[in-house]
Amino acid sequence: MTFTRAVLTLSFVAGTSLAWSAPAGEASWPEFRGPTRQGTSDAVGLPVKWSTTENIAWKADLPGRAWSSPVVGDGVVYLTNAVGAKDSTDPHDTFSLRVMALNATDGKTIWDREVFVIKDPHTFGIHGKNSYASPTPVLEGDRIYAHFGHFGTACLNTKGDVQWKNQQVTYSPVHGGGACPVLVDDLLIFPADAASNPFVVALDKRTGKMKWKTDRTAGAKKTFSFSTPLVIEVKGEKQLVSPGSNVVSALNPKDGSEIWKVSYEGYSVVPRPIYAQGLVFLSTGYDRPTGLAIRPDGKGDVTGTHVVWRMEKGAPLTPSMLAVGEDLFSVADNGIVSCFEAKTGKLFWQERVARATSASPLYADGKIYIQDELGNGYVIKASRQLELLSTNALGQKSLASYAVNGRQLLIRTQNTLFCVGTP
Repeated sequence: MTFTRAVLTLSFVAGTSLAWSAPAGEASWPEFRGPTRQGTSDAVGLPVKWSTTENIAWKADLPGRAWSSPVVGDGVVYLTNAVGAKDSTDPHDTFSLRVMALNATDGKTIWDREVFVIKDPHTFGIHGKNSYASPTPVLEGDRIYAHFGHFGTACLNTKGDVQWKNQQVTYSPVHGGGACPVLVDDLLIFPADAASNPFVVALDKRTGKMKWKTDRTAGAKKTFSFSTPLVIEVKGEKQLVSPGSNVVSALNPKDGSEIWKVSYEGYSVVPRPIYAQGLVFLSTGYDRPTGLAIRPDGKGDVTGTHVVWRMEKGAPLTPSMLAVGEDLFSVADNGIVSCFEAKTGKLFWQERVARATSASPLYADGKIYIQDELGNGYVIKASRQLELLSTNALGQKSLASYAVNGRQLLIRTQNTLFCVGTP
């Protein structure tokens, strides 16, 4: 998630490109877009049909207002949350920024821990589709890394005990926070693409202390963006691919040094990049999004040499893209879904499937799951011809992206966490 308007076990589904391999024994859904960080799951038997009463294993009422996605490990669901002491539109409100743990079997709260207390959080303003807890946390082993944008970052253990806090990474956001943090070896890394002087920063995951900081120098007039980086491996070396306003940079995660970059015109970039068929795919943001397919084997400025093809129609402003085998799927914010050949950009089909959509799609077991902002879930076949399998209404606003736990879907709506499917 993710400003959800605003994430690798082994390889892509039937793909040839490897993203960075995560450690063995990691959580079943450890961060935004799951164990592959790219919205693909090896789960089988996920539900195809549901409603507020049909195929619901449990549902949990959620206080506050937050659009981070759930993460899951060892039978526990973890969420970040923002709970106002008064009305969330009051400019002088006080917010409690929290991490919650729910039993994945029945949805009951195990613990609910306050991490930060924020007074007058509206100082910098916030977008109507954002919240004060939009970035999805990261779960690794017995540690949860919760990032609340410019309000601060914290590490808790799975018992709910705070291990460290960092509120020294300061910047002035536009529309609030959104980019999720990522773990790379012993570092927790996130971008701060704010009102001015944007940068990417790495913290020591054991202590929360800053290890490096890299400024973005793209010359953008509007420097704010919300994209979560993706770690990939190219020729045996890790790259942190991080889109921002006017530029996507691949950084060496050890020290933040730049490996390559591609320039473009665009700001308020939200989608997380994906990596498949030897190419990085991303979208360039406002005012007119363009999808780019980039070879990540270059050095320096590769704008003129490594962009393989461009998606001029159907590129998303908010949802991340999805790769399945040799194909690339894009869900635009207006609900139009496109299917391309990933290597060449050849368009197979482009049709309206959903209503306005912010959540990123999910692939599992030959199917693609799409969640729109009205709470409708659409299931289509992952194929070169559109086949709609079902439309499923939950009747609540929904901006968060899916999580998977076994044969179940976790769907966060404005007031509720739904667990969809059978145990």
